[in-house]
Amino acid sequence: MPLWKNLSVIRKGVQLLAFLFLVYGSVFVGFYSADKISGAFPALSCAYDAKTADYCVLIPLQHQFGHSVGRALAAGTFTLSLLLPILTTLGTFLILFVLLNKAFCGWLCPLGFFQEVMGMIGQKLRLHRTESLDDKLVDRIRPAKWLMLSLLVILFPLASGLGFVGQELGDPFCKICPSRILTTLAAGQLNQLYIDTSSIGYMILSIIADTLFGLVLVLSLTMRQPFCRICPMLALHTLFRKVGLVKLVKNYTSRCDKCGLCAKACPMDIREIHTSKEKDILMPDCTLCGRCVEFCPDKGVMALKYAVIPIKVSDPYYFKERNRAQKVWEGKKTTARQSKKS
Repeated sequence: MPLWKNLSVIRKGVQLLAFLFLVYGSVFVGFYSADKISGAFPALSCAYDAKTADYCVLIPLQHQFGHSVGRALAAGTFTLSLLLPILTTLGTFLILFVLLNKAFCGWLCPLGFFQEVMGMIGQKLRLHRTESLDDKLVDRIRPAKWLMLSLLVILFPLASGLGFVGQELGDPFCKICPSRILTTLAAGQLNQLYIDTSSIGYMILSIIADTLFGLVLVLSLTMRQPFCRICPMLALHTLFRKVGLVKLVKNYTSRCDKCGLCAKACPMDIREIHTSKEKDILMPDCTLCGRCVEFCPDKGVMALKYAVIPIKVSDPYYFKERNRAQKVWEGKKTTARQSKKS
């Protein structure tokens, strides 16, 4: 199968280009242009990265809830006009989000790409991989993204502005976000991988950040998308997924009950795409990576669409060709390992 026909290869290429732009973007477009592109990006690009071309929507949301709304409520000077910055931020987010929907997670997020690269390294090292998590464990993990969004992006910043908690909780998600450490390290900055001893609160948050980044790095070697499962950006995407132009649809047939390859291919362990009889199967945890469509062996059963225009439709010929190419690739790796041993 030609590489340009392989959706997974195409996606990896897009992810690499997005990573380069979102981590080193100001090198290409200039610092001042990068500063104006958007301050409300629907993926985890970090403002702490001095070379970034953008920064994610979670940064201004935390600051607006803490520094604007919270402080105004505490001072008794709150007016509806103070909600305008939040609405502007969400409006900018929505303009971009409508264009690609949750594909910002599966195709553009630098942390998502990093986790997939670490997974490839883990395969190269022949580490034992957990391809699918237990259903009960998946169900226990799923609420975590909502807790991260509500507590770390909204409630703690608001409580900080009101004076109920310390200033270190004014932007708590940024302080523990593994993308902050990843993108700054990738840009040659070492100043974010540290333990802040200026106060107990800052020290605890910095220890959590370093530990979380280490866990993401290690877990990504042996399991698929560990941080994506608890990411508050994924939760924010879920709130607006119905308005996005990119859709994931399914034309259910009786054969679907006997297959389940789509659920096995899903890096987020969304088993509902296998059992669902609904046409719209863009689930809350979906990142629109398209693997379920790739691995569906039945013609026209699953499809990625842009509005009503098909982007990728499940096809038995593609399914067979992709499996054949995968076997050839795995055969080459086995031969290479054997030749090294000899």
